[in-house]
Order: sequence, then structure tokens, then C-alpha cells
Amino acid sequence: MNRIGIRVGTASEEYFKTEISGESKDYYPLRSRQQLYDSLLAGIIDVALSDSGIAEYATSSIYCNLTLVGNDFDRGAFGIVTRKQWIYAQDLDVGILSLKESGKLDNLRQKWFQAQHCSDSTITTTAIEIEATGGLFITFAITTLISLLLFLWAKRYNIKNYLPQFIRKNESSTTEEYSTKRKSNKISGHEQNHQALCQDFTKS
Repeated sequence: MNRIGIRVGTASEEYFKTEISGESKDYYPLRSRQQLYDSLLAGIIDVALSDSGIAEYATSSIYCNLTLVGNDFDRGAFGIVTRKQWIYAQDLDVGILSLKESGKLDNLRQKWFQAQHCSDSTITTTAIEIEATGGLFITFAITTLISLLLFLWAKRYNIKNYLPQFIRKNESSTTEEYSTKRKSNKISGHEQNHQALCQDFTKS
């Protein structure tokens, strides 16, 4: 089954079959808009073909784990359907035109379709990730310390036996060095005395 989800009986399905797949039903059929979003979140489908306005509102205000990608490839216009010969049709046309010229329609579009209401959750998620990383670092440090203590405890007998030998070895080296130095000083003193006697004997 294809990983592209399209709602059955919509203009998106008709556009996909006529312009993209060549009348082939090579897509995942969806029965409702709710099923479309649920299938995306559950990983049943990878992408979904939807009206850009509705998808823009849903991804910026409701489904913060979803995002709208790419540019509009088939932008259409919204229309209002009324009965024929409706007595308020002309008033409605004038009202819509007035809203468009005053910029209120653009303001409504920005408010409901382009406003981002998921930024707070993104910041919260980032803070949680930082806290989780800090906790992971502390856990790693504690584990390392415990491992080091266990290693020292396991090797305590070897350390206990080796430490006195190391101390005795250092003491022995120090004693030998001191003895060698004293012996060298004695020899040097004898040589100096011998030279002094020789000089006295020569003078006499």
C-alpha cells in the first residue's frame, strides 16, 4: 500500500488521479480529515495531500508535531454557496468586497492560518531535553564513581600488599642515595687532605 494519504471523494483525490497518477489509485485512501492526521502521527502514511489553508491552520495551531512542506501547487479560491435569487446576495458581495479592500480578510488569514501557536510547546520541549541531558550526565558521573570504588575495593588486597613494598623501596633508595653521598664526601675529604700533605711536604 502506498504511503501517500488522500481523502476519498475530495478535490485533492481528483487532482492526484488526473494530474499525477494518471487515474491510478496508488495511494492510501482516507475517510475523514481526522483519520488523515491520525494516520500521519501513527506513521501509517508518510505524507498527506490536503487543502493548503486547512493544513496550514491545523499544523500551526492543533497538530504541532506535523508541518506543512513545499509550496502550494494548486492554489484555489474559497467560495460561498447560496440559493439562487437570494435577496441578500448583492449585500453579501458588497460586504466581502469591502472586507477585502480594507485588508480585514488578510488580517483574518494571518490570525487563523499563519499564526504560530506551537512555539511555547517547542520551548518547553527544548527545556525538557536540556534537563534530561543534565540528568543523564549526572547519572553517568555517579556510575563512573561507583565503578571506580568497586574496582578499588576488588583490588584492595593487591594494593595493601604492594603499598608497603613501594614504601620500603623508596626508603631503601633514599638510604642508598644518602650512603653513597656520605661515602663520596669522605673520599673527597681524604683526597683534599692528601693533596694538602703533599703540598706541605713539597714546601719543606
